[in-house]
Amino acid sequence: MRFALFIFSIYFLSTSFVQCQTAIDTLRYSDFILNVMRYHPLALQADLKIDQAEAQTLVAKGALDPKLKTGWSSKNFDNKLYFRKYDASIKVPTTTGVQFIAGYENTLGQFINQENTITNRGLWNIGIEADILQGLLMNDRKVALEQAALYSELANFERQILLNQLMYEAAVSYVLWQQFSEFNGILLENERLAQSYFNNTKQSFTSGEKTAMDTLEATIALQDAGLLRLKLNQKLIKATENLETYLWLDQSPAQLLPTVKPEQARAAFYTQITSLENIVIDQHPIILSYQNKISTLRLDLRLKREKLKPKLKVKYNPLLATSQESIAPNVSVNDFKFGFNFSMPLLFRGARGQVDLGNIKIKETEYLVENKRNELLNKLESIWQEYDVKKKQAEVISNNVNDYKTLLDGENIKYQYGESSFFLLNKRQEKYIEGLLKEIEVGAELKLLLLEYLFLSNQLM
Repeated sequence: MRFALFIFSIYFLSTSFVQCQTAIDTLRYSDFILNVMRYHPLALQADLKIDQAEAQTLVAKGALDPKLKTGWSSKNFDNKLYFRKYDASIKVPTTTGVQFIAGYENTLGQFINQENTITNRGLWNIGIEADILQGLLMNDRKVALEQAALYSELANFERQILLNQLMYEAAVSYVLWQQFSEFNGILLENERLAQSYFNNTKQSFTSGEKTAMDTLEATIALQDAGLLRLKLNQKLIKATENLETYLWLDQSPAQLLPTVKPEQARAAFYTQITSLENIVIDQHPIILSYQNKISTLRLDLRLKREKLKPKLKVKYNPLLATSQESIAPNVSVNDFKFGFNFSMPLLFRGARGQVDLGNIKIKETEYLVENKRNELLNKLESIWQEYDVKKKQAEVISNNVNDYKTLLDGENIKYQYGESSFFLLNKRQEKYIEGLLKEIEVGAELKLLLLEYLFLSNQLM
């Protein structure tokens, strides 16, 4: 009777394998992901994308910086002042093909070129330079600014892609760590119960209640329980090491204490999920990044088409002369400098070739977008269907575990009344353990499918 009560206690304990995983500390999934997003080097690298975009914008704005220029030169020889020249100017570019110029010059000497001869007080000038044909509405400065704005958007999309990838890989490592940790808890309890049974059987053999065959069966059961735990323990070690690659603190890698355990697999995971028919695939950062690249290529194509125009630069500078008595300028509509430059290739073959190449690059990227969009949709549909099938499998396996438990309890009652053998009881126990492990494994597979679905549909973040 004492032995029967002991067997009953074994199976009473076996009904709560999962609940027996009592940990001193628990690393929750939400805390783990928060740590990854805050401290992992790849997360910090993703944030640099935004800083890089801001720097790129600053570079583009630099093309519109006013430019100050000044110079001084003189020549003295044989007690004669051949010349002395001084000039200063400021040029203010704009996003159009127009630049504003203002300046001052002063010359003095016995051998000054007559076209540079001015009054002793110098000469002021203000003016404008304009590209009338090529470069008036579309030019390198304007394109650089618009490309910088597009690059800022692209940097945000690339940051999302990097963080999504990092979060997905980290989440997968947590689910696997959680799975093998629960495996280990079940198998530890199973091994402990096998050890207790072996001790009890050995004691019963000594008192003559059990045979040597019973002791041998108990020994084999204990060894099998230990081997199974050791086999899966290697996977737990590997899963823990993989998880630790995502744990960082103060720019240093962190390690888990042996007492730290994951939260229970039945804890809430992701509850708000957009179904397949409601997903807007064009809002995925991968698709948006491709669209951004197409916009950049189209902007570049506009600049290349601008090169098909002739170049005509017009310059007009009113001259403000000074008097012998004052440096203050005097305004006269008759004092000015005017000129223009015109050039164009006769066939425009280089520019036309660049336009053709630009159109080809846009087409290539558009085909890539269509392929990526179709690829994402097909993967999502496949995962969604597989997830539904796996959920049904999980329900069946869960029912099987309950049935295994019922059979185990019944076999235990029969064993108490001497109507069964340890061999049959042990087989029931093995099937029950296999069912528990399979239930956890399928639960982890469901989580992994869900993570992949959320990752591909851009719902992880």
